[in-house]
Amino acid sequence: MAFSLKHAILPALVTLVVSSNAMASTKAYRGKILDFLDDPSAKPVLEENYRYYEDGALVVTDGIVEWMGPYSELQNNISSNVRVINYGDKLIMPGFIDTHIHYPQTEMIGAYGEQLLQWLNTYTFPAERQFEDPAHASKWSEIFVDELLRNGTTSALVFGTVHPQSVDALFESANKYSMRMIAGKVMMDRNAPDYLLDTPETSYQESKQLIEKWHGKDRLLYAVTPRFAPTSSPEQLTAAGKLLAEYPSVYMHTHLSENKGEIEWVKFLFPENSGYLDVYDSFNLTGPRSIFAHSIHLSDDEWSVMSETQSTIAFCPTSNLFLGSGLFKLDTAKENNVRVGMGTDVGAGTSFSMFETLNEAYKIMQLQGSKFSALEGFYLATLGGAKSLSLDDKIGNFEVGKEADFIVIDAKATNIQKLRNENSKNYLEQLFVLMMLGDDRNIYATYVDGRRVYSRKHANFKQGLKNFVNR
Repeated sequence: MAFSLKHAILPALVTLVVSSNAMASTKAYRGKILDFLDDPSAKPVLEENYRYYEDGALVVTDGIVEWMGPYSELQNNISSNVRVINYGDKLIMPGFIDTHIHYPQTEMIGAYGEQLLQWLNTYTFPAERQFEDPAHASKWSEIFVDELLRNGTTSALVFGTVHPQSVDALFESANKYSMRMIAGKVMMDRNAPDYLLDTPETSYQESKQLIEKWHGKDRLLYAVTPRFAPTSSPEQLTAAGKLLAEYPSVYMHTHLSENKGEIEWVKFLFPENSGYLDVYDSFNLTGPRSIFAHSIHLSDDEWSVMSETQSTIAFCPTSNLFLGSGLFKLDTAKENNVRVGMGTDVGAGTSFSMFETLNEAYKIMQLQGSKFSALEGFYLATLGGAKSLSLDDKIGNFEVGKEADFIVIDAKATNIQKLRNENSKNYLEQLFVLMMLGDDRNIYATYVDGRRVYSRKHANFKQGLKNFVNR
């Protein structure tokens, strides 16, 4: 079954797939296909906002989407010289977009039992100290990028540490795969261990150097990254605003209203401001490229400011539950027309998997008496994430001309998934089962910039060979 057939095969496609110039670089991928044109949770639910093909095809040339639609409309027009990769009953979707994650915290994911402020001091800061060593940063950036790709995440907005070399290492690792990655050096000049502090001057200069080195290089982008208001002095927040003014195409990435104790701390540190978000707004840190992780406990006035400034929220359900922070109000965000993307927030978040992140989001909505469908979940993890990062002109769905980041999903990766899939009434129920039971085992292949960068089949073979050699 397919929707939005106005997007059916274009005459230009026939020219493309038979052109001798395109043959060497053009590939077609066949399978079930799902993508989104807008938010499917809009009332009334609009089928025109998403496209699903039971037997579809995606055509890619030099890392760019050339066409997507039913395979029946492609098969009689495609040249025999164009390779068709048939994934059968597997599902092809745009790659997942993680709008908030800390790569230096990969090594301490699942650290036991504290709320936010205690957790930072007990686990996070000691782990981040090690990234002063470039070799350590390089090692963990490689692990981090591999883990993203294994979980089907093709783009992410990432915290580094206070050390510039942490950002260098991450961008170098991501650029090996031509990933669209956004990252930044943490700015933090107070209320943290001395070994992790910079100054307003050094944070400005080091961030400026990193922007000029990396921002806009290939598919890499930079985010000015004050950790959160309590660890930045007014002078440092002023420096962050200065960077945004000097480089208007960069991002601003920080935390907001995650924990009630944190909010009270902000009130104590910034008594002249009306609230937590007003601190950022007063230093010109809000705006269309400003992403605020968590934003759980916003007041009505803060929701209004978030909407008026077109700022964005990263919804991080696994970390919100793990640290006992609270329940994010997704319905309120919709009512205020605030863009929202999904964030795993590793390492307070307990999984790199977007399936598991959406699973927890569903439960958070249930606890508030609200609905959360699989269509809404996968929209937020793909096109919704792209919109929240102002990148929906480049990634997030299979519109012609966009960058070809996509994943191949095996919805029957485990016995219980296979049984539930076969007993589902329709593809919508199958998608919900995938959202609730899925994990990294369901990612069959990951493609970045039109190239396969992860294969479960090859990964399993390598691991099996390693086990055989070492037994």
